[in-house]
Amino acid sequence: MGGGWDRRGVLAGLSAAAGAALVPVPWAWAADEIETHGLSIFGDLKYGADFRSFDYVNPVAPKGGRLVTVPSQWAYNQNPSTFNTLNTLILKGDAPVGMERTFASLMTRALDEPDAVYGYVARSATVRNKGATFVFRLRPEARFHDGTPITAEDVAFSLTTLKEKGHPSVSLALRDMREVEAEAADTVVVRFAPTRSRGLPLIVATLPILSKAWYATRDFEQTTTEAPLGSGPYRVGRFEPGRYIEYERVADWWGRDLPVAAGHNNFDIVRYEMFRERTAAFEAFKAGLYFLREEFTSLVWATQYDFPALADGKVVRFELEDRSPSGAQGWYLNMRRSKFADRRVREALGLVFDFEWTNKNVFFGSYRRISSFFVNTEFEASGPPSPEELALLEPFRGKVPDEVFGEPWTAPVTDGTGRDRTLLRQAAKLLAEAGWTARDGVLRNAAGESLTVEFLDSDTSFQRVTGPYLENLKRLGVDASVRVVDPSQYQKRVDEFDFDVITRRSSFPPTPDEDIRQAWHSESVDRKGSRNIGGIRDAAVDALILKALGAETRAELTVACRALDRVLRAGRYWIPQWHKASHWIAMWDLYDRPSVKPRYARGIETTWWVNRDKAETLGKGL
Repeated sequence: MGGGWDRRGVLAGLSAAAGAALVPVPWAWAADEIETHGLSIFGDLKYGADFRSFDYVNPVAPKGGRLVTVPSQWAYNQNPSTFNTLNTLILKGDAPVGMERTFASLMTRALDEPDAVYGYVARSATVRNKGATFVFRLRPEARFHDGTPITAEDVAFSLTTLKEKGHPSVSLALRDMREVEAEAADTVVVRFAPTRSRGLPLIVATLPILSKAWYATRDFEQTTTEAPLGSGPYRVGRFEPGRYIEYERVADWWGRDLPVAAGHNNFDIVRYEMFRERTAAFEAFKAGLYFLREEFTSLVWATQYDFPALADGKVVRFELEDRSPSGAQGWYLNMRRSKFADRRVREALGLVFDFEWTNKNVFFGSYRRISSFFVNTEFEASGPPSPEELALLEPFRGKVPDEVFGEPWTAPVTDGTGRDRTLLRQAAKLLAEAGWTARDGVLRNAAGESLTVEFLDSDTSFQRVTGPYLENLKRLGVDASVRVVDPSQYQKRVDEFDFDVITRRSSFPPTPDEDIRQAWHSESVDRKGSRNIGGIRDAAVDALILKALGAETRAELTVACRALDRVLRAGRYWIPQWHKASHWIAMWDLYDRPSVKPRYARGIETTWWVNRDKAETLGKGL
């Protein structure tokens, strides 16, 4: 499918009625009721009611063969390195990557539009009461894998259960979903509170649908290695916890002829191999134990793709353009710990990371430094605030740093020596102002406590980056160290905020909505498993998030997000890292892909297919 359910959520609004002209309809509905085949946040849709397939697929792509790869993206409690449960919808346990493909949802995303979704299990959506009520009418052919029909009762059960018992990323997003009613066997009515975010109805539309009958004899809140009853294009096949999992294409799947499914789900088997270390994973790829990987390590990409299979043309590598938001990747400081509560401390720690040296000596010049939380989007602040931004920021003058009202903060450019003495002196001065003074080479506060900073990780491959950075921290007198733990322990400690610093890439959809509330709003600070990793608790941030969520046009959203970006950057809530606007892909040369890549996704698992002739030549993938 087009990917209706992922960790970022789907943000959408409303569109013109099915069959009508595709004229954007604002969130404040002029009509009392409108029915539509698709939804988007600001009412614009690319595809009409009679569309046959998305533009980024090959609608006659051949079916068959296997995609064997390693995880690169995951949702909720999924763990890319291991798993001990197949329940991916709760906080408890580590689930495998890919479980979302076993479920269906009311609607699913178009990956070449910022936020549009189209009918999947639902054949249409009707909006009533100016967006306070949504009515979804289900397709009669929609079925679970055991042949039982998907009914409105199943949808109501799913949404209610996810709100009450689901993973915090889901339950928090659903707090303004007031009521779900099965009005008829094929009609479900969802009512929302007046305080709902603009995109909440479409988050609801893209959540997985569970079988009420199946869960009548099972506890939703428990971990289990029993595959849940699904209704998506794949079902769980063979698996071995911690080593691999396979998803088998459902040959008689009820949705195979839907427009949103055309050209999708081309592999008979999608298999994810799991490795605890990147080095082991790379060696397995070179040996042909799996067939496709996205490379995330510049050293490997620049120096280690010189093995015989690549020289012989059996393996190919290339870059895929990435026009999606790059995400706010960085070291996140856990401000729930008092030593990071002072902005000056956070700024000082960030000053001594020498990106210029790292990019040249470690990354082979592959990356660009980031400063914004909205990199690679129109929401990134630049220059002085516009009059519209100032109107949102003025109420917080004196409550936020003065720099908010000028040029936005950007990460410092170092001299590239690896130990920029000017920046080291600035950092030492800030730490002294914050009450940390050097005694015998160690920074201590008035109580005599040393300033310790532990970087938590689940992989050793990042140490070539953190190692030089830690040396600079130690020059300041910081007791800096790295702790590497197994993936399960790492995830548990992150969920419980039991860390000093972690590396995280916070990704957001092309139209920011509920995701930014979960990532930065103070209401999520103390909720275990929330996306507010750093523990941001800021009244100005909260207020600007609400302004963004209430925007009725993309122009208003852009203004609110740029103002928000300025305040977040001024808070020094993280130590920003880097990005690049492409995906590095290496594969055994047995897969073909559509001529057009979806703008906002890679599309590999969902739209590529096996080239049978090449697969037979290589003896792989069939």
